[in-house]
Amino acid sequence: MQQRWTDCRLGIVDDDASIRETLAGFLEAEGYHVRGAADAVGLERMMRTEPLDLVLLDIRLPGTDGLTLTRSLREKSELGIILITGRNDKVDRILGLEYGADDYIAKPIDERELLPRVRNLLRRVSHSRLASPTQTLHFDRYTMDMGRRAVTDDGGQPVSLTTAEFDLLSVFVRNSGQVMSRERLIAAASHRRWDPFDRTIDTLVRRLRRKLEANPERPSLITTVHGAGYLFSA
Repeated sequence: MQQRWTDCRLGIVDDDASIRETLAGFLEAEGYHVRGAADAVGLERMMRTEPLDLVLLDIRLPGTDGLTLTRSLREKSELGIILITGRNDKVDRILGLEYGADDYIAKPIDERELLPRVRNLLRRVSHSRLASPTQTLHFDRYTMDMGRRAVTDDGGQPVSLTTAEFDLLSVFVRNSGQVMSRERLIAAASHRRWDPFDRTIDTLVRRLRRKLEANPERPSLITTVHGAGYLFSA
């Protein structure tokens, strides 16, 4: 039987009460502790009383919108963030990933799709917090501590990476010198099926380039192989 991670705490932020109640009921039936909020103020109040492991965050919120809230959360927390978007909000999805979201799911939400996404992200967030045997990998001028899920440069300065960024980078490092297709990357990094219209990998690569490359506009570490995918050269 698949592990339920019943000690994990989830937040649902959506101004539609029926969506909050439906998702909360479904996730609670799966064994999760779930709380809901209608806006950024409610989420802030919630997080003051109880830390969260993952938040489902609607982009179209009154007041502080979901994109702004994503960027604010990512600046001070490593909790998992899954954006709830409209089916045609492709630009907002890309911006959300740029701002630090780990994943997204479109309305109307298919609970059969939501559950594995929640499980996979919680597993990755949990692994990042658990002590584990340390394996240290070196590439370019960086050191990657797999146990602490931390990356530092040659001066010892930490490189701030989201859960999704770290997972993708670890796939690249372990497959250095191999051309990796988007399909293979998204399956290895997030354990979900690849959609040909899904630009998640491209967005994460752009973020990694900004953080790791000397010149992100002319990358030498993560290069594009047109028509095939990406090559990590270190």
